[in-house]
Amino acid sequence: MNEDQVIILGILAATMAMFLWGRWRHDMVAAGALLACVLAGLVPAGDAFSGFGHPAVITVACVLILSRGLQTSGAVDALTQRALPGSTGPVLATAMLTALAAVLSAFMNNVGALALLMPVAIQMASRQGLPPGRVLMPVAFGSILGGMTTLIGTPPNLIVSGFRADTGMGTFAMFDFAPVGVVVAAVGIIFVLLIGWRLVPIRERAGVEGFETGAYLTEARIPEKGKVLDMTLRQIEDALDEADAQVIGLIRDEVRMPAPNPARKVRPGDILVIEAEPEALASALSSLDLELEEDVPKESEEDTDTNKDEANDRNDKGSGKRGGQDNDDEEDDEGEDDKRAVASDEIVLMELAVLPDSNLIGHSATDIRLRDRYSINLLAVSRQGRRSTSRLKSTKLRAGDVLLMQGAPEILTEFAASTGCVPLAERALRIPDRRKALTAGGIMLVAVGGAAFGLVPAAISFAAAVLASMAFRVVSPRTVYDAIDWPVIVLLGALIPVAGAMAVTGAADLIATELLERVARGHAVIALGIILVVTMTLSDFMNNAATAAVMCPIAIGTAYQLGVSADPFLMAVAVGASCAFLTPIGHQNNTLILGPGGFRFGDYWRMGLPLEIIVVAVAIPMLLVVWPL
Repeated sequence: MNEDQVIILGILAATMAMFLWGRWRHDMVAAGALLACVLAGLVPAGDAFSGFGHPAVITVACVLILSRGLQTSGAVDALTQRALPGSTGPVLATAMLTALAAVLSAFMNNVGALALLMPVAIQMASRQGLPPGRVLMPVAFGSILGGMTTLIGTPPNLIVSGFRADTGMGTFAMFDFAPVGVVVAAVGIIFVLLIGWRLVPIRERAGVEGFETGAYLTEARIPEKGKVLDMTLRQIEDALDEADAQVIGLIRDEVRMPAPNPARKVRPGDILVIEAEPEALASALSSLDLELEEDVPKESEEDTDTNKDEANDRNDKGSGKRGGQDNDDEEDDEGEDDKRAVASDEIVLMELAVLPDSNLIGHSATDIRLRDRYSINLLAVSRQGRRSTSRLKSTKLRAGDVLLMQGAPEILTEFAASTGCVPLAERALRIPDRRKALTAGGIMLVAVGGAAFGLVPAAISFAAAVLASMAFRVVSPRTVYDAIDWPVIVLLGALIPVAGAMAVTGAADLIATELLERVARGHAVIALGIILVVTMTLSDFMNNAATAAVMCPIAIGTAYQLGVSADPFLMAVAVGASCAFLTPIGHQNNTLILGPGGFRFGDYWRMGLPLEIIVVAVAIPMLLVVWPL
């Protein structure tokens, strides 16, 4: 083992450890690995960013944009309405929804496909009297399985195809993945629908809407004047009993008391933490003339207690909820959002799931000035079916959280679209447009056809489709870049040169040799199984695109050492990178259902482990038949 091999393997090991640790975002880790390779002289500085022009990267970005067009135009909504009958039994309804998720994921981003079908799944679970998790997990797994059936179904397939092209064998065609992928997906979905769904834990804590009963929390400030002044907490709780609500905490001078003395009298400026069913929140607040707590401007937090009270009064006046001493200048400063909120006669509750690429992740309601900027309230946060014990306004949001929001429906819709959330309780995010839906579907069919029949390379076909989508206003030119998952693009662009360095230094061949001599002992079939299992295991704990980029050079090196075709080994990487069913972090779709399903970290393996065993058992014979060694 020479010095360059030691360095690249060290960088690779550190990169994988950082991926598994999860402290830094995956694109940051990939960029760090690339820079380390450049500084170590393993990647020429002039070629450091060549990966961003790789056809696989371009194709991934274009597919994400086209998927956005299918979503926003209502094309998938129309398909869903026609494909899913209204009155069926729970097993048949779940089967049809799972199959539809698999079909959609073959031709669009599978995260987008699941985001579209989640509201349908939750509503169906409610109608059928099922726990939401028993519908959501089969649909999520179905969407993951469907992605492996075509070139554009999932980023790992595009990465594998790109590595094949680098060997001089050309790229895989659009449906080269189908013979193996369709069989594996079909067998996997059959298992999920016949047996697997019974293995999904029933989480009673998560109601059919994604929250447990009584898990809605809100914070209400005690006003300067009102019926609650000089009342004790016990008296307030007695009054709230009629609204099926209870006080579970008191906040005074920014100090939270989770179990306050019932004999304690409340003061002006105190904040009550109230728990109630969503339907009872309004009556609970109005029964005592309480109003929702508003965020205090950051600059006033450093003032004296008097200044804090004055700041709260100004916020209360600006909200439009209190009459009297309104200041005209403050009203002018509230902006257009408040005007629209006041103009709306309808205030609704909407549940939003935080998508893995949401810009809310890592931020709190205070950070984004939720009330000031959007004129909406964050009433609750559900995380794995459990309520948060920290202040609502200071709770840092995570992917998979479910938010209970209150506000005007049009403002909530804009907020969901602009921040990367998907509504669960109602499908208010998309307004179907028949003309745009037909246009979006036609553009996608032409793009797929151009790539499938080899008329033009896939990257060119889908880039042309994006341009057509912008020209026909299926995707607004102003928002086209918002549709791209930029962390994934940076991840791919950064890791492709790193993977190239593995091949150039001979590190990939070294790993392949060790696998062959010590484990496979020269048997190609055993080596193929090892590549599949190792790829699948890594994908359960790190980004699947990163897994594919790391394993492709090893797969190619293994094939060359054995003197057999690299195609079955690359296909094994594609299958393994797509099949992450053991953890909520293995795939974005697993993360997306974490909150709405009320799942815990250890819930996924119960159905995921037998499913992965089935995938290995089916995939290896199919790979040997379709892609002979």
